[in-house]
This record gives sequence, structure tokens and C-alpha cells, in this order.
Amino acid sequence: MKSTLSIDIETYSSVDLKACGVYKYVESNDFEILLFAYAFDDERVEVIDFANGEELPDYVKYALGDSDYQKRAYYATFERLCISKYLGYDLQPYQWHCTMALAASAGLPGSLDQVGKILNLDQQKLSTGRALIQYFCKPCNPTRGNNGRERNYPHHDPDKWDLFKRYNAQDVETERAIFQYLQNSFTPTERAVYVLDQKINDYGVAIDMELVDNIIRYYDGYRSDLLDRAQEISGLDNPQSVQQLKGYLSDQGITVGSLNKEAVIKLIEESDNEDIIELLQNRQESTKTSIKKYDTMQRATCNDGRIRGTLQYYGANRTGRWAGRLVQVQNLPRNYLKELSSVRKLIKRNDFESLEMIYDSLPNLFSQLIRTAFVAKRGMTFAINDYSAIEARVIAWLANEKWRLEVFASHGKIYEASASKMFKVPIEQVDKALRSKGKVSELALGYQGAAGALITMGALRMGLTEEELPGLVAQWRKANPAIIQLWKNVETCAKRALGVPGEVASLQKLNADTPCDIRFTYEDGSLSIELPSGRKLFYVNAKLIGEGRYTKIKYEGMDQTTKKWSVQDTYGGKLVENIVQAIARDCLAEAMLRLDSAQYKICFHVHDEVIAEVAKSTASSDLRLMKESMGMPLKWAPGLMLNAEGFLSEFYMKD
Repeated sequence: MKSTLSIDIETYSSVDLKACGVYKYVESNDFEILLFAYAFDDERVEVIDFANGEELPDYVKYALGDSDYQKRAYYATFERLCISKYLGYDLQPYQWHCTMALAASAGLPGSLDQVGKILNLDQQKLSTGRALIQYFCKPCNPTRGNNGRERNYPHHDPDKWDLFKRYNAQDVETERAIFQYLQNSFTPTERAVYVLDQKINDYGVAIDMELVDNIIRYYDGYRSDLLDRAQEISGLDNPQSVQQLKGYLSDQGITVGSLNKEAVIKLIEESDNEDIIELLQNRQESTKTSIKKYDTMQRATCNDGRIRGTLQYYGANRTGRWAGRLVQVQNLPRNYLKELSSVRKLIKRNDFESLEMIYDSLPNLFSQLIRTAFVAKRGMTFAINDYSAIEARVIAWLANEKWRLEVFASHGKIYEASASKMFKVPIEQVDKALRSKGKVSELALGYQGAAGALITMGALRMGLTEEELPGLVAQWRKANPAIIQLWKNVETCAKRALGVPGEVASLQKLNADTPCDIRFTYEDGSLSIELPSGRKLFYVNAKLIGEGRYTKIKYEGMDQTTKKWSVQDTYGGKLVENIVQAIARDCLAEAMLRLDSAQYKICFHVHDEVIAEVAKSTASSDLRLMKESMGMPLKWAPGLMLNAEGFLSEFYMKD
């Protein structure tokens, strides 16, 4: 067994870590490590006070670069990158183990403090940390009280500094205790996926900064003009203020509860006052949140023109999928323009006058161009490959829904086939209207959704009426009996596991037609669901509430709306959604491991799509090989038919 080196550091940089990310943070000229706490194996924690001139012992420096020592930290990316900057060479991700990643894979939150409390550990993070970090690790506002200084040093408050050192040491103790508790959470494959995630984030993707800078410069002036016009119409000091604008509308006899995107659209549609319409349209144009992504690119891009750290490993701990960070690559506006390349050239020439003559709304145009700010480096191009309807394929395979499997084994047109099955017409007779109904049903109803799910997926915007929706739900469910049974079987297995701690409830035993086994177990207070890949999903502090048919499954998790740790409930369809999306994620992860082994440079990935840089000279063959690699059969998913489609582009876009 390798020796371990557990680490926690405290640092200073004038760059905002949250706004710019750790890669940009460490590039700051004033970046420095203040405190370095470490412990070998189970030995006592030592703290090196860099800020007061102490130096890291040579044997610790040696261990940092030696693969025989396993380095551990909570959010190990931060420690690895900061210490690399200090040492002057890059520490390799494969030598580092991240306790935060382990916690996320066990269904726990991202905060070290929260994890310690949930696990009820003896070693808890000190609660004083946030205030101490604010005091020593960030610039301060120069005031008369601090003699005009812009930064606090240890000698400005020795008592706080001593407490900060104890806090630093305690974080190592807490991290070690969490690692000891969770050390078996990773399978060997998942460990490899984590290391690959670090490589992808380290590599990053180039940003077309000329495009970004020109858009920001134009939009700032455009917003200023809109604000001037809004002030002229309303007489308000700040028309962007929700409170002031509501007051103005109230004076005009219009009472509003909200001024969010949907509310403003409705107000414009219902108003016949030209001034109010213009005022609200100005608000739409000047408050586009998507445009802020350009500001993030400008702020967070590293000195070499690449942005890094855009992906959060296990960001969604119900499924293990990645989440977006900084620019939020998982949530980029779609592009519909065919002339993207021409528009980009005009912007880079600063020819906004031509664009204003052609397009009604340049902010809408800028939203569509956000993807295109990600560019391949010189001499390279992007090979962009996306799994085709992967969730629909996985749920069809898992439920063994025969007709759907036949669709994916042949033409693959699941929306048309679904409409054909639902409305009992030959697939050749499925017109645009029927295909739309098939599509929205496929997107909304696979996880036990009903009319509300259809509305969320845009059924009403497509022209459907609320009266039609229950019938659509009934038709889809009638056409998919095996999926309906899957919801029931998964819920039955979960409840059986919770009802008899320690025993395994097997989906395959419940239904022999299931092509692979999904195993449910209640262990150490958590419901675990073992996927075909061997990875497990965890539902912390899960329990059954109620009796008989009214029994509900409760667990603790992060509320996606409030972003707070709280009690959640789940059911068959929701569990199926988690399982299907987790399997789809494992398909992507294994494909990326294969691509990495073949030396493909993955820049980032979005949902079920991989974006890699390839040489222009071999681009066509690389695209084909990547597609074939992503579609390869998986040993742990016999019979699952995967298909990827792709294209080449010098900038990122949706084809």
C-alpha cells in the first residue's frame, strides 16, 4: 500500500476565485501560499507558515513529486494547481485523490463542513474558517481603520493568524476522516474517469478573444443607449431596478408580481401602450443573462488564451453527470443561424453597422454566437460527436421495450416511430404536427411525467392545448407498457431494499426480461443502486415513510431549486430517470477513456457530446474513428445499441 500525504493549503490572490476559477487564480502575480498543512499516513498534522518565512521541508517536496506517495486533499484540483505554481512544475493528476469527489460519488454535498456534519465525524471543520479566509486570503478595502492598506497580513492580527493555523490543520484532520469513511466509494474505472476529468480541465479550450472583446465593447455601448432611452420614457433614475420599474408600471395602472423573462413577454403581448412596450423591450434587450457569459470568458481565460476548469466532476450527484462551471458549458444557448461564419467575421471586423441593417436584435444574435467563441487552436479543428437519443436508447434497452429496440436497430427515428405507435398510423404518414407530438411526449413522459411535464417541455408553445395533454399521456403510456412496468419494478426494488437492511433487491430477479441487473441495497443509512458498470448511486439517510400503498421514499440531498441540503422524496419514475441518465453518463465516460487512450485531445464535453481537437490534415479520418469508438458495444451493457453522429468545425456550434 502506498504512503499517503494529506494536504490542505491557505492561499492569497487578488483574483476572485469564484468568478475566475482556480486556473486564472494561480496566474495572478500576487498569488502565494500562506499556510501548508500536511500529514503522512496517520501521523500528526504539521503546519508550515509560509507567510512568516517558514519553508516546506525537502522530504515533503520530494513526496509531492513521487508517484509512490498518494496525495490527498479536499477539492484536490485546488491544492494540485496551487502547489504546482509554488514548485514551478506541473504535478500529475493521477497521483492525487480528491475527497470531495469521493463525497459527491457517495451522494454527499460539496462542502467539507456539511460532509463532516452529515457523517457525524469526530473531526469537524472549524466554523471560523470563512471569516478568516475573508480576512487573510482576499484583498481588503482601504479604510481609515486599517490605515489604508489593501491586504491583511499575519502581523495585523496575530491572534486571528494563530486561529487560522489551527483551522488549516483541522481541515487535514477532517479530510482524513472523510477519506477513511469513503475510501471504497470509487471503482477502478471511476478512479480513471476522475483522472481523465482533471486532464480535460487542465487542457481547456481556446477562446476567440477578439470576438469576445468586440461583442462586450459593442454591447456595453448598446446597453447604455437603451438605459438612456428608458430613462427618457419613464423618468426613472434606474429603469433596471425592479422596484422602480414596478412602481412606474403601477402608476400606469399595471400591477405586476414579477418581471422575469416570461412575465415581461406576457406584459408586452397584452399592452397597447407604445412607450410601455418599448420600455419592456429595452429591458429584454439589456438584461440578457446569456450575454454575461462573454464577460466570464474575458475574466476567466488564462494568459495563453485558453479557459480551463469549465467542468465539475460528479456535479450532479444523483447521476454522476458533470456540471458546468464558469461559462456553464452545459447550459449554452442554441444556435439557429446558418450564416454563423459570416456573422463572426463581421464582428471581428467591428462591422456592427452592417449587422444592425440585417438583424432586428443583436443581443439575440450574440446569444447564438456564444458557442462559437470556443475555437480550435491553429492548425487544428474540432471533431464534435454526439450520442444520438442516448436516453431513449438506454430506457428502451433497460425496459426491453421491443418495438423501440427495433427502431434503434433500424432507422432510429424515435420521434416519428413514437407518433406512429401512439396514433396508430404508418410511420410514412407521420407529418410535422404528429412528429412534434411524438417528440414532446418522448422528452417529457419517459420518467412517469404527466401533463405538467409536457407543459414544462413546451407542449403549449408548440400549439397543443391543455385539454389535449391527458390524452397524449394516456396514448404514450399505452404504447410503452414495458417502460411503465420498469417504473413499478424499480420502485418495488427500492422499497424492498429499504424494508430489509442488508438484503439485495435485484431488478433482474423481479423481471427476467431485464437485460442487465440493477441491484438495490440499504447500507450504512444510504440506499445504494448498483449500475451495470459497477458504479453505485447513493441516496443518503433514505427511509420509508407511511404504510401500504401510501409508502413514500425519502432521502437527504441537494435541492436543485434552493441549492440547500434538505429532505427529498422520490418514486419509480424519478429513480428510473436517475438510473437511465447515470448509465448514459457511464457510456460517455467509457467512450472518453477510449478516446483518451487513443491520444485524442478532449477540450470539453456537453451532456452526451464530446468536443476534441484534431489535426486538420487527418480530421476526416479522426472524426470517423471517434464516431466508431463512441458506438462500440460495452461489456457491461450487452445489447445496448449506441450511435454517435458528428461533424468538423473550427469553432464550436450545434450542427
